[in-house]
Amino acid sequence: MKKWIFPLTIAVFSAITTTFVQHWLSNRKETTSVETTTFESANTQPISLRLPETSTDFTIAAEKTIHAVVHVKNVSSAKGPQSLMDFFYGYESFSAPQIGTGSGVIVSPDGYIVTNNHVIEETSELEVTLNNNASYTAKIIGTDPNSDLALLKIETEEELPYLAFGDSDRSAVGEWVLAVGNPFNLTSTVTAGIISAKSRSISTTNNLSFIQTDAAVNPGNSGGALVNTKGELIGINTAIKSRTGSYVGYSFAIPSNTAKKVIEDLLEFGKVQRGILGISALRAESIEAIRKGLNEIEGVYISEVNAGSGAEVAGLQSGDIIKRVDGLPIKNFTALTGYLSAKRPGDQVEIIFERDEKQLSTVVTLTKNETADLNRLGLRVQNLNETLRKKFNRNEGVIITAASEYYKNYNLEGKVVIAIDGVKISTIEDAIEASNENSTYRHALTVIDEEGNKETLIFN
Repeated sequence: MKKWIFPLTIAVFSAITTTFVQHWLSNRKETTSVETTTFESANTQPISLRLPETSTDFTIAAEKTIHAVVHVKNVSSAKGPQSLMDFFYGYESFSAPQIGTGSGVIVSPDGYIVTNNHVIEETSELEVTLNNNASYTAKIIGTDPNSDLALLKIETEEELPYLAFGDSDRSAVGEWVLAVGNPFNLTSTVTAGIISAKSRSISTTNNLSFIQTDAAVNPGNSGGALVNTKGELIGINTAIKSRTGSYVGYSFAIPSNTAKKVIEDLLEFGKVQRGILGISALRAESIEAIRKGLNEIEGVYISEVNAGSGAEVAGLQSGDIIKRVDGLPIKNFTALTGYLSAKRPGDQVEIIFERDEKQLSTVVTLTKNETADLNRLGLRVQNLNETLRKKFNRNEGVIITAASEYYKNYNLEGKVVIAIDGVKISTIEDAIEASNENSTYRHALTVIDEEGNKETLIFN
């Protein structure tokens, strides 16, 4: 009996010890595994939680977008050389049909489409082809050459796939985006990239603010969609910065907040309502800014405040530096105009500004713009105020406040423009539209002076 009790005790003890050791090792292994999966990087997010974000999937965004992007075909007439008789009597030496193409984005189920103004400019016929190859004749609801946007409409009994507007102010540099266009009428084409920069200006003749992206955009993609990974429309592809006109690494899009406001204005008012602060800004790259040592400031340096403007009423002064608008950081003048392009006269914005090294705030009520630069004509014009209406004894027309050197022998400043190329001019909006409609360099200005003398001047 005693012979087998001792071996049995040893066996039981060994079994218990083995079980304990195995259990201890198992717990240690599990603990080590948990610590590995919750390893944190610099942003304090566990790697296991960030893996889905690093594996970006574009398929959902692409599927939402491709059926809402259309091909736009513009049939126009190319005019032959014109003589002086052609100019006065409208006779055309010859006219040949020309076909231009671009893209557009359906923004409502009942057939409203946003595209670039240059895609449909000077059209005599517009045809829109959907991603399912169905074609429709489109009509123009409104255009805004200043922002290079146009609103079209097609009639269909079926509800159409469309894109919802995202908030372009919330888009961020480095964010993934898709550029979707229909450049060759071969159904929609998708390219991917990131937002390279925001508030980009690509022209010295206007203050448009663009989203810059490295997603491939080529001729024919103008008017197409720039979307985020959720499939939200954050921009309208509009320009390519290259010597050849083809993609060379980056392209530009009109922010969706601007586009949304423009098409709402076109629908409600027939033209765009622009709200302004009423200031003149000193450009950072200007000679004066460099001379004053202001070329490296972050913000907008106010060089002048317009009398009677919302900025003056709110207490802004020359020398103030605008740092934020409605909480949005403002690094340059393009960023400021880009944000305000989504606002109307009467809207209020909170301005954070710097004065004498102190940060102050005020609320500005935006006012209607009363001045416009007619870049194709080289003129600056202003709406008639009450004093000018009495002075010239008329209620309609725009007064010339500045003219380029080209007109120095004509004494145009101080005269009122009442017609451009035979089109009656009542306001600066009329003047902008009339000056942009004529793509040639020949223009006829009809002006009057204080004595009521009228003359028509023809400029080549």
